[in-house]
Amino acid sequence: MGSAKPDKPNSANYDVVKGEDNPPASVNVDLETTCWGCGLRVLVSPYAPVFKCGWCGAITKQNAAKIDNNYFRLRRLRDRCFVSIVLLFMLFFICGGIWAVYPVVFSISYFCGLFNLIIAVILSISTLSLFCMAALQPAGAPPMILWGSYPTVGKGGLENYTFCHFCSKPKSPRVHHCRSCGMCILDMDHHCPFIGNCVGAANHRAFILFLISTVISTLYLAFMTFHAALYIWPPMSRRRHFRRLSGFVNAELIFRVLKDDAFAFLRSALFLPVRGRILVYLFVASVSVGVGLSVLLWQQLSYIYTGQTYLSHLSEVGNEQIVERDCQNLVKFFGCRFSAEFFSLSYWKSRKSHKH
Repeated sequence: MGSAKPDKPNSANYDVVKGEDNPPASVNVDLETTCWGCGLRVLVSPYAPVFKCGWCGAITKQNAAKIDNNYFRLRRLRDRCFVSIVLLFMLFFICGGIWAVYPVVFSISYFCGLFNLIIAVILSISTLSLFCMAALQPAGAPPMILWGSYPTVGKGGLENYTFCHFCSKPKSPRVHHCRSCGMCILDMDHHCPFIGNCVGAANHRAFILFLISTVISTLYLAFMTFHAALYIWPPMSRRRHFRRLSGFVNAELIFRVLKDDAFAFLRSALFLPVRGRILVYLFVASVSVGVGLSVLLWQQLSYIYTGQTYLSHLSEVGNEQIVERDCQNLVKFFGCRFSAEFFSLSYWKSRKSHKH
């Protein structure tokens, strides 16, 4: 395995990227190929599936083949169906909640009903607007970079870049190609079918804010539907004869109490009006959605706290790399106008060390 001299403009050194497919046997004959990044000719081993140009630093996969994206239209149709279902579900939550909850709340107190109605309108507008921002805003295209010729690309100008065979352009380590969107995305976290879009550098903040607004809205809806359902719930007919027993409590008596209350609750549920049944459904659905989105939000914030995305976290699994965990990553992500160093843990640790 040989390499050309770096002082010649028509050749470049190469570095073989070791992998499981590389045989340990020595190679006597090298093949001449062209680096896609700078256009220089390089000598590579015929057994090296991946090599790195010694001039521009671009990584080339010799046997990489473009995979036909035959199901692109089906993926786009799937995403549009998911977006339509999510929008209908959100509108049902908003309209059904207002129809079922607020007549009951207004019957209790006009001021309380008006106050909660204002809160519901604010939460609904913020959730819908953030959803539209995350779904309609482009996820983030990678910046344009010069490539393809030796005078244009300087030393290390394409360090660790690979070639995207779908978009036919360079792809940095921070860029991933989404086959559902049909384009390369900068700092791609994942493709979310529920918003019909990728979550990348341009709309990641809007996606996180949408999750926060949705979790708050579902918790608020669960509280209001529970309160309204208790107010209109039919009275339960319970048998109280076991309460005449005084001074003696055992497991059998506790079981009888719970059994009697459960049957009384189910019997009273049969007499619920339509408004009450919708309240029960909204309560169960809001709690379920709120718990699921809370887990997703916690996962996303944990990745942001470590300065990673979901895909970058997957690519680093198994690698012993030190991840910097700091609140400064959260402050930078949300774009706070205050100094990010003021909120970082390292800032306060340095201040304590200076005091000592």
